[in-house]
Amino acid sequence: YAVRDPNGMRPLVMGKLGTATMFASETCAFDTLGARWVRDIEPGEIVRLNGQGLSVKTLENTEPERFCVFEYLYFMRASTVFNSRAVADVRARVGQELAREAPCRADVVLGVPESGIAAAEGFAMASNLPMRAGLMRSPYVGRTFIEPEQRIRQLGVKLKHSANDLQVKGRRIVLIDDSVVRGTTSVKIVQMMREAGAKEVHMRISSPPITHPDFYGIDTPNQDKLLAANRSLEEMRNFMGADSLAFISVDGIYRAMGFEGRDDDNPQFTDHCFTGEYPTRLRDREGPPQQKQLSFLAEVG
Repeated sequence: YAVRDPNGMRPLVMGKLGTATMFASETCAFDTLGARWVRDIEPGEIVRLNGQGLSVKTLENTEPERFCVFEYLYFMRASTVFNSRAVADVRARVGQELAREAPCRADVVLGVPESGIAAAEGFAMASNLPMRAGLMRSPYVGRTFIEPEQRIRQLGVKLKHSANDLQVKGRRIVLIDDSVVRGTTSVKIVQMMREAGAKEVHMRISSPPITHPDFYGIDTPNQDKLLAANRSLEEMRNFMGADSLAFISVDGIYRAMGFEGRDDDNPQFTDHCFTGEYPTRLRDREGPPQQKQLSFLAEVG
């Protein structure tokens, strides 16, 4: 059985490898195996596969699709295509919109690898600035925001990134990152750019401020650990040590996705991490706050 959630918040795709049918969250898994994409699984769809073949049913109470927009901004691999949108193209358009909303006088644009690279390309193009590989990423370290302890996250940032001094020294740089969760990565990267000789360091973030946790399969921190939920923009800038800081707006994300803005009466996506508007009832929150979230269990366990 392959089942997609009734709101269509998370991706699910079907592919073929010879006569075999396969399912994955993203099309990049098919690319790796040499399989071909067949179609996206629809919200609330149940696909059954057995010796007699394939059959499809749909849940009766399926809601209008509310795909999580943060999938495009951060979670998905850049080579993935979903809902006829190429993730790398979406991120480049987000970078262009960010440049229009928060322009910056600088010499070069640097993308924070990996998911900040495409947005940096869009920002550089819209700003008529050169993009340089001023920040290198080790392929052996995973994403640090899900590590259970702060000291491990800080070590992970140091192992994960290194500065390319020749592209940084004496220059005013714009750093494009995909998000700010706890702020651990941002602090270390800004410090790294200073140590590499950057004249100015300007942070531009290609997602809106994350002010609310996720309860739909992504282990984001509790709200009291989210930097944007507890500090003003100026406080965040000062915490990071940047010369300036700006985030793309929620409406800017929707414009980058091809809409005029967010339809507040009937949002085109789920954007609960930025707006606090959860598309389903959160039963876990009706008891002790957030106790069933994985990050809480890690802290108390």
